[in-house]
Amino acid sequence: MSRRLLGLGFFVAWFLGGAPLSAASFFLTPEEARDAIRVGQQSVVSEEFGKGWQVVNPNGESLTVLTPFHRLALAARNAAFKKEALKPREVEALLKEHGGKLLFWARLHGSRVDFARWYQPVLLLPDRAEIKPSFIQNERTALRLEDGRYLARCLYSFPTQRLRPTGRVTLLIRDPDSKHVARFTLDLSTMR
Repeated sequence: MSRRLLGLGFFVAWFLGGAPLSAASFFLTPEEARDAIRVGQQSVVSEEFGKGWQVVNPNGESLTVLTPFHRLALAARNAAFKKEALKPREVEALLKEHGGKLLFWARLHGSRVDFARWYQPVLLLPDRAEIKPSFIQNERTALRLEDGRYLARCLYSFPTQRLRPTGRVTLLIRDPDSKHVARFTLDLSTMR
C-alpha cells in the first residue's frame, strides 16, 4: 500500500473518532490535551464520534469508557456544537477532575425498577487481581423499556495506578449476592 493511501486511511480513522491508538491516556500531556480538544471540535460533523470508546456485551448492554482524553474531547465537542471554545480554566478543571481515573457509563438491563441499586463493580486484571471502584452511582429508578425490561444507567470510577494503558481488563458487575450480572472485556490499547 502506498504511503499516501496509508496516510489517508489514518486521517479518515482519526477524523471519524477511531484513530489508530497505542494506549489509553490516564494523565494527559499538554500535547494530548490539545489533541483531545482538536478531535472533539472536529467531530461535530461525524456521527461516529465516541464509537471507539464503546463496548457492547452479548446481552446487548453497553459500556462507554470515559478516559481523560475522551472526556476532554467530549467537552470540546459539546462546546463546538454551541459554537464556543473551552476556556483554559475549564480544560484545567476537567484534567484535574479526570486525571488518573477511568470512568465507565454502563447501560444495564433488568427485570425490576430498582434492579441495579446494589450492584457492585470491580475491574478484573489479567492476573485475576481485582480493583475496587473509587466511586459508584447506580441508578435507583430504572427506565421502563417497551419490551417490559428496565434500563439502568450507572456510573463507575476506578483508579488507574495498577492499570496498564495497553492492557486488557474486564469490568465485572455483581449483585449483592456476588453473582455476576454483567461483564465487559476492554482492550485499553484501542482507547485513548
